[in-house]
Amino acid sequence: MAGALRCFCELGDLAGAGALLRDTRRHIHRHPELSYREEATSSLVAEKLADWGWDVTSGVGGFGVVASLRAGSGEQSIALRADMDALPIQEQTDRPYHSTVPGVMHACGHDGHTTMLLGAAQHLAATRQFSGTVRLIFQPAEESGKDSGAERMIADGLFERFPCDAVFGLHNHPGMPAGTFLFGTGPFMAACDTVKITIRGRGGHAARPHQTVDPVLVAGSLVMALQSIVSRNIDPMHAAVVTIGVLQAGTVANVIPESARLELSVRSFDPAVRDRLEARIRALVTGHAEGYGAVALIDYERGYPVLVNSEAETHFARQVATELVGEERVVMPFPPVAGSEDFAYFLQRKPGCFFRIGNGESSAMLHNSRYDFNDEILTTGAAFWVRLVERWLSD
Repeated sequence: MAGALRCFCELGDLAGAGALLRDTRRHIHRHPELSYREEATSSLVAEKLADWGWDVTSGVGGFGVVASLRAGSGEQSIALRADMDALPIQEQTDRPYHSTVPGVMHACGHDGHTTMLLGAAQHLAATRQFSGTVRLIFQPAEESGKDSGAERMIADGLFERFPCDAVFGLHNHPGMPAGTFLFGTGPFMAACDTVKITIRGRGGHAARPHQTVDPVLVAGSLVMALQSIVSRNIDPMHAAVVTIGVLQAGTVANVIPESARLELSVRSFDPAVRDRLEARIRALVTGHAEGYGAVALIDYERGYPVLVNSEAETHFARQVATELVGEERVVMPFPPVAGSEDFAYFLQRKPGCFFRIGNGESSAMLHNSRYDFNDEILTTGAAFWVRLVERWLSD
């Protein structure tokens, strides 16, 4: 990280690539692929990288692609990651490049993340203004929620086969000005767990509720009781979320059903808080059901862990962004984000930083059928990646 080359990448250096990046992004957007099915996207990425002179390895952890490029005599290395998968959402936009795959769309901007890293790859291969080794990680299955692309690539020997000193990743952020960089150290994105609860009672006629154990009553009461966990069991100085996204029971009005089902999303930023939430949810659900004479079955599934940014690498990335776009377009500290991200697994193995880049104040939210990645920030993101590499691997 020490030393300096004569010059580093500026925003204008990528201006000429804007049209190509836009066309590439829109092609990927028109042909989205779900987690574990990113075959065409992976092939497109690998082909472009090989054409530009990168050493390309495909099939890492599924459809993952890792590209390596070495220049100069430097011994340091850096890894940059982009995700490639889409979501099972029906696109509701009238854009000429809208998804051609029914029920599938790039509603999270992974088409843009992939394209920005491709733009950086092309420029780095052409200029080679660095001394050391660059690894580009094009990751599948970030949206899977479990057994994710990051986990599979790590299990496939990612960091043993392609060593690096630090790893960096980004995500676009709707609601913030386009091209604004957002950084935070420490816990930056939440752990996310999913809880599936089945309440088993005793069904019967709606006119004779005294002869039943009504699971709907138990479930309804449980909805309110669960909201007490964060407010009464978690230190108010720690953030946590318990959201009930599913509540299902019965099919007709005059029958008390045999069972009811709830599904929860549980988010936290601290391992101890995460453990506390699980313990309290299990105890509360079990005791609540028993109090009504019902039985509760709990399937508690831990998802992605807390994403924790390294101090030094985050400050380094912030400095690079400030040099590139100016102090007024860099926010640090940016508050933790309640969404989750499997880049957390990479940061458990390597120091690094995951940051956000503004997608525009009027952008539709992520995972929304009207969302679209902002093409105006493609060259900004690509230029940042190039400058980060040049600064990290300066000779």
